[in-house]
Amino acid sequence: MCTLPPAKRRPPFHWKPDFLIDGETIMKFEGIYTPAITPLTSEGQIDKAAFAEVLEYLIEAKVHGIIIGGSTGEYYAHTAQERFDLAALAKDVIGTRVPLIVGTGAVRTEDSVEYAKAAKAIKADAILVGSPPYALPTEQENAAHALAIDKAADLPIMLYNYPGRMGVSMGREFFRTVTAASKNFVAIKESSGQASQLHMLAREFTNIDISCGWDDQALEFFAWGAHSWVCAGSNFIPREHIALYEACVIEGNFDKGRRIMAAMLPLMDFLEGGKFVQSIKFGCELAGLRSGGVRAPLQGLDESEKQGLQAIVTELKREVAAIIAG
Repeated sequence: MCTLPPAKRRPPFHWKPDFLIDGETIMKFEGIYTPAITPLTSEGQIDKAAFAEVLEYLIEAKVHGIIIGGSTGEYYAHTAQERFDLAALAKDVIGTRVPLIVGTGAVRTEDSVEYAKAAKAIKADAILVGSPPYALPTEQENAAHALAIDKAADLPIMLYNYPGRMGVSMGREFFRTVTAASKNFVAIKESSGQASQLHMLAREFTNIDISCGWDDQALEFFAWGAHSWVCAGSNFIPREHIALYEACVIEGNFDKGRRIMAAMLPLMDFLEGGKFVQSIKFGCELAGLRSGGVRAPLQGLDESEKQGLQAIVTELKREVAAIIAG
């Protein structure tokens, strides 16, 4: 068994809002961070009561942080006021029990700046900053975009590199520019799916905490030193995601981690089948949560897809429970 000796294991996780580096306060990202869904009523409006229930479910399951205003939360289908209201509600519900990270994604830099200001106003713990979609900025233009958002909030930042959605990837020039200008850029959700990008970050930018953003590579991320995972599936099977994190990062037991990952791969394959948010929301229904449908242009799962996902989740939970039980 490939297990680290006890003296080298990391201590059990508990959240501290910050720590000191060279006398400066820096936020540390560790554990499972859930990009929360946004439940809808039958009329397509945001269901605030159901949203609060989702947050309570995640906190009770002991996820390590919650992200709102992300892709899984359908931020792109929300009005600006809905995003402001949702962030404020999330802070009211969560309080200081776990870190709250607020997404700032938008096509216009000016809009992202306003979301960053709102996050600061509600005392969010950090913000999520991605590349603006469709515009295809250069590395320097993308860095200027991120720095404008940073200036507006002056909060810890988790970058979000998702070229498949945004059209551009954050590269060396981008990272060198933003980290030289501000110490707020402390983490990145890396969702390019490119192993070379992970290797570059781990070797060349050790001041940025790497968070897995490409689910079927979670084991590789942990092997390369990542201590957190932003995973949409943790909306409805949080304990199984926590189990993989604990096996790899807390216990250093990658044999156990491989077995858990093998059990999770069928779900990850299903989620990448073209109806990602719809599948996450139906998974939440399987967990007893009220999720509602999805906003246009997306459409829900058909009955065959629902049955397929339910079978996968049932088997996944059975296998992971058996692994944890030893």
